Order: sequence, then C-alpha cells, then structure tokens
Amino acid sequence: MSCSSVSSFTTSLFVPSKCSSLPNQKRRLIQCSLGGTVVEPKATAASEPLLLNAVRGQDVERPPVWLMRQAGRYMKSYQIICEKYPSFRERSENVDLVVEISLQPWNVFQPDGVILFSDILTPLSGMNIPFDIVKGKGPIIFDPIATAGDVDQVREFSPEESVPYVGEALTILQKEVDNKAAVLGFVGAPFTLASYVVEGGSSKNFTKIKRLAFSQPKVLHSLLQKFATSMTKYIRYQADNGAQAVQIFDSWATELSPVDFEEFSLPYLKQIVDAVKQTHPDLPLILYASGSGGLLERLALTGVDVVSLDWTVDMAEGRRRLGHDIAVQGNVDPGVLFGSKEFITNRIHDTVTKAGKGKHILNLGHGIKVGTPEENVAHFFEVAKAIRY
Repeated sequence: MSCSSVSSFTTSLFVPSKCSSLPNQKRRLIQCSLGGTVVEPKATAASEPLLLNAVRGQDVERPPVWLMRQAGRYMKSYQIICEKYPSFRERSENVDLVVEISLQPWNVFQPDGVILFSDILTPLSGMNIPFDIVKGKGPIIFDPIATAGDVDQVREFSPEESVPYVGEALTILQKEVDNKAAVLGFVGAPFTLASYVVEGGSSKNFTKIKRLAFSQPKVLHSLLQKFATSMTKYIRYQADNGAQAVQIFDSWATELSPVDFEEFSLPYLKQIVDAVKQTHPDLPLILYASGSGGLLERLALTGVDVVSLDWTVDMAEGRRRLGHDIAVQGNVDPGVLFGSKEFITNRIHDTVTKAGKGKHILNLGHGIKVGTPEENVAHFFEVAKAIRY
C-alpha cells in the first residue's frame, strides 16, 4: 500500500511527499524513505451487499435482484460444460465446476445474489441414501424408504465429511464476489427431502409419502427429525464457509393440507430456524415453497427472515397477509421471460410497485425455464438494476 493511499483513510496523517509510491504489502508500519514512520490505520470493513441490507430493513435505493436457477440450462456457457460433463452429479460435486457454473451468471449479469450451484439432494449420499440425478428422468432414489427399519439406516449428515467440496466452493465464491453481491447457499426442507426418498424420486400424486404420514406417522416423524437435524448442520456449515444467506426449499410442502402442514412441515422448519439463529443470529434465512398461497401466514410462523412468493400470489396481497416485519422475495412468473422486452419491463415494475419500498428481493416466482432467451434474462437484470425507489 502506498503512503498516498494510506492518507486517504484519514486526514490527520502527515505523509512525506517522497513516499508517494511503495509496494502494495499488508503490514502494520510503513517505513518511508525519509526515515519517517506512518502508522497504517485498520481498513474499514467493506460495505454489506445490497441484498443483506434490504433483508434487514435498511434504507436501499432499489430492490436487490437475483433469479432462481440463474446458473443453468438457458445459458450457452452452461450447455458447453454439460456436453463435456454430462453427469449432473459430477458437475455439482466438483469444486472447480461448481465455482465456474455459479459464477457464470455473475460474470454476465452481475446479480445481487450469487447462489451455489448444487442440488437439495446433494446430502443424501452422506446420509446413507444412494441416489442419482438422471438426464430426462430427474432424481432417482435407489432404495426408497418405507419402514421404520429403513429410517434406522439413515445417518445424520456430517457436511465436513460428506460434502467438503460445498464448503470449498462457497469459500472461493465469497472471495471471487468480494461482497459486491451476497453469496447464497441453500438446503432442502425436511418434508420435501422425505418426499423424494419415500416416493423414490419426483411425484405427481405423493401417494407414498401421504400413506406413510397417515398410516405410520411415527415413522415419518422419525425421518423428518433426522432431516431437520442434518439440515441445521448443513446450513451452519454453509454459513461458516462463505454463505451470507441461505434459502430453504420446501417445494412439496404445499401438497399438504394446512392441518397436515402444521404437523409434518412447520415444526421441523421452525426447529431448523430456531437452532440456526442460536449460532448464526445474523444469517438471513429465506423460505420458498411453490404454490404456497394457502399457507403464507403459516410460512411466516417458521421465523424465517424472508418468504419467497411464487407467481400465483399477488405481491400486494402477499405483503398484506405477511405484514411488513418480514421481507418478501419474488415473484415474477418465469414465463414472462418468453415475452417481449416491453412486457418484461412492465411486469418487473408492477411487482416492485406492489412490493413497496424496502424488504423486497426481486426474483422470479420459480426457477428460470429451459429455453428462456438469454437476452431476455439480461434485459430483466438491466431493468431491475435501473429501478430507483
């Protein structure tokens, strides 16, 4: 660091003119050529990312913006990687690839959130639940869980041992993004993870998980508890390694009636939030559940900092139902990105207007769809970042 750059930290330092240029080195004392000693003041902490400030209710000039699945199949650069590495698990479990894919939208669009490229099922192998994600078929659980004995075989998750590449990738991402955006981690919620491992993969009717819930509730509760404990550990691990906010995906909880949500999802979400807040009180937690219009008030009871709305909920109504103490995220229909640029612009402004000033993260109401024109995504970010309250 040069003597002249040191003087920019404070107006009270005298810096000899002959010392205007020194190597950029981290050291407490700078010896100038005239023999003078200048005490280097401690650098002030970098300003917090816009997304964190918005969630915490601080005054911001515009809503932060990022998009679910912003690193994905609509990007040509991602398609090139897929051709070379066709296995999703290989792409999502290799540090270099995870970092490269996570940074692709950052390098092109500069979103206010950079989310880890991964999958909510990534912890399963470390819990003794073998699985794969097959192109054209989606997740496949090789030995679906059906009995108490099956649940006994499920191990609690140790992220340090099972997914060290996640921690390494998050650490690199935080350094690369350098607080210009928030690094986001994510996990699956207990009921959604249980749905996958009981159903054996994706499902349309959720018959198996509901049969287990309504005929052997103790078995399901035992499984849900293991996921709750494991996801608490996973969130803490991600935060300790660079994640500045974490999103919890409870994609399938909305398949439950409100009364069943209160038994099989809500208590475990609340348990996770309470436990994480004990150790990481300043870590923003975001909860997303697609099709959650009938459960909004219950989602807020989990204690999360942000509820992410899907596009089937009017943003203004969602705000009224949730109250202004909790932040909201969303909720432009992903299909809007297939429309004209004027149409996209109008929907963005409509959403931001209905959300009101502050405590709003602009996003889609679901992940970006395959085939979305990349230039329309660029337009979305351009319009969003030009907004001023």
